[in-house]
Amino acid sequence: MNKKKQTSIYVLLDVLAAIITWFCFFSYRKFNEPSYHSVEEIYRAIFTDYKFYLGITLIPLCWVILYTITGNYRSVYRKSRIKELDTIFRTTFIGSIVLFFAIILDDHIVNYTDYIKLFALLFGLQFFTTSLFRFIVITITNNAIHAGKLGFNTILIGSGKVAVDLYQTIKNQKQHSGTKFVGFVYVNGEDRSEIEEVLPCLGHYSDLSQLIKNKRVDELIIAIGNGQRTYLEKIFSVIDVENILIKILPNTEDYILGTVKNTAIFNEPLIQINLDFMHPLWQKIIKRGMDITLSLFFIILFAPLYLILYIGVRKSSPGPILFKQERIGYKGKPFHIIKFRSMYVDSEKEGPQLSSENDERITKFGRFIRRTHFDELPQFFNVLKGDMSLVGPRPERQYYIDQIVQIAPHYRLLLLAKPGLTSWGQVTYGYAENVEQMVERLKFDMMYIENMSLLVDIKILFYTVVAVLRLKGK
Repeated sequence: MNKKKQTSIYVLLDVLAAIITWFCFFSYRKFNEPSYHSVEEIYRAIFTDYKFYLGITLIPLCWVILYTITGNYRSVYRKSRIKELDTIFRTTFIGSIVLFFAIILDDHIVNYTDYIKLFALLFGLQFFTTSLFRFIVITITNNAIHAGKLGFNTILIGSGKVAVDLYQTIKNQKQHSGTKFVGFVYVNGEDRSEIEEVLPCLGHYSDLSQLIKNKRVDELIIAIGNGQRTYLEKIFSVIDVENILIKILPNTEDYILGTVKNTAIFNEPLIQINLDFMHPLWQKIIKRGMDITLSLFFIILFAPLYLILYIGVRKSSPGPILFKQERIGYKGKPFHIIKFRSMYVDSEKEGPQLSSENDERITKFGRFIRRTHFDELPQFFNVLKGDMSLVGPRPERQYYIDQIVQIAPHYRLLLLAKPGLTSWGQVTYGYAENVEQMVERLKFDMMYIENMSLLVDIKILFYTVVAVLRLKGK
């Protein structure tokens, strides 16, 4: 598979669709102007108007940008024609409204129904041409997949009878699903003799992270028995790739709860999971824009307060004003979090310790800035730098992560989201004083990454402000 080539085909056809639409639409507008009396005059007016060339240059670019930020070029090999029509309808409708107000309001209009006609024409042309080209590409791609000419490198997770039966089912289905097995990994001590006859053993499931990179894997199919469902969180904990599709063989409970979603009629019904928690792209762009804008705003707003805190920390006890500590961030990358120092120097000379309600290591001024959360203000610079976001799971030290994953292996999934200055767990549960409380708070952060959206971020920011005003910091 060549994802870049496939994406380029979509982009080129979208550009062509936009050019055709603009030419037809611009021509229609000229034909309806009363000042022209012949076809020759109309075509001369079209091809001598700089607006025609400006539109044919800029408008296709605008459409491509819109399709990009709305996620139209994601998963270019995994598109359903019906879902794609719905996506194009919504995207072209929004784009047509923007174009309508940008280019049409200066037209010669007899009455306001002409506006409706022009908008309907613009939207209809754009929707039809884009849908036609997309339909052709998706049909050709799907036919190549069904014919077995195009496949997705897949690792089967499991080695018992359940895995063998699923492998045979997928191999014998009426239409090829594109699943191209490169091997299997085992979960525990199950008998692997039967599946080793048809698939090579690639190792233990704990090797998945490296295998995904080495084998250029696109899909993981988990086929384990009901008695092994406890291994699921351990399997997820070792997967650190966002753009990989995970499929799980459902059990009866999954059918009842309605978690089995599949649009392919002839394929084995599987639960599909995508670890890219916030999409489409426009939400990620706006989230980062909010991070930068609000961080700059608060840095400027609190500039006088920074000076007061600087003086307060300096007088509280000898030592540096700022406290830097290594934390683990996005995809396991370490970074240094910045705070105003609230403890005496060498407070952790005996090893890492979490703060508690009556921690003697905290200075008097430090207790004040912790309760008001003023010690966290320098982290706006972490957000600006890109190490953190305003909202996201709170970053922890590797020392504590190693302990947490012993109890809750799925903690590693949090590393697929950028850590935050505040979090769902922080506003709901509060500070954790030990590893057990960290694990208890984890369920709230897991809930966050499963429901990431701009609306959720705004809610968390609101409740964070409420928590700060209540002086509930430790």
